[in-house]
Amino acid sequence: MGRLEELNRINEVPVLSIFGPEFREFGRIVPGIAAAGLFRYMETETPVPEEGNIYVPSDPELERLPGIAEIRGTVFGGMDIQAGYCNGRNTTYNGFEYHKSPEVNAAVSDFMLVLGHCSDISDELSYSVDLAKVFYVPRGTVIELFGTTLHLSPVRTCPEGFRCVVILPRGTNTPLSEEERAAARSAVIRGDKEARLLLQKHKWVIAHPEREPLIRQGAYPGVTGPNRELRS
Repeated sequence: MGRLEELNRINEVPVLSIFGPEFREFGRIVPGIAAAGLFRYMETETPVPEEGNIYVPSDPELERLPGIAEIRGTVFGGMDIQAGYCNGRNTTYNGFEYHKSPEVNAAVSDFMLVLGHCSDISDELSYSVDLAKVFYVPRGTVIELFGTTLHLSPVRTCPEGFRCVVILPRGTNTPLSEEERAAARSAVIRGDKEARLLLQKHKWVIAHPEREPLIRQGAYPGVTGPNRELRS
């Protein structure tokens, strides 16, 4: 039995393949990237924590590797980007973020991603977790998530956890200045509800009320439905 079949056997929700037609509305597979150097660096130089996740927005050593320049010139059309990583042992999907640009993930290990659509966030800033779909991302694949795609941390497929390269426009997922926070508060007062979701630079977040770490950071508690966990 393959890993995808095993994940479907042990989980109550379907786990889909990124090679199937269901993935096309959320992203695409990026072919031909020279990712071997990225994977070697990630496997030897970046840790997987004993619990939870570690996220580094920008790793200068990673950014110097050849595959990053290819992604900058193709997916991002030459724009300034940052390359970092998310490594960990996450098992839950009870929060979502989006950016207004693509995000590229390189799967150094197998993992699952839970994806949805920004357009399914209601005018009242609620999002049903039942609308999200779970995808299996096999080791060695490079994918682009569209700017309209809700996502968050990968989910592990084995107890040893996961490693994932994360590539975004420079400055994404870094703290807002006080001036930027004030601008977002003013936008909310003017009636721009989406501004309530802005948590960091170029990062809009909606979370389940029980996702305590995100709620403590100021994420909007708008995810409804069960506080789900995936088995691996």
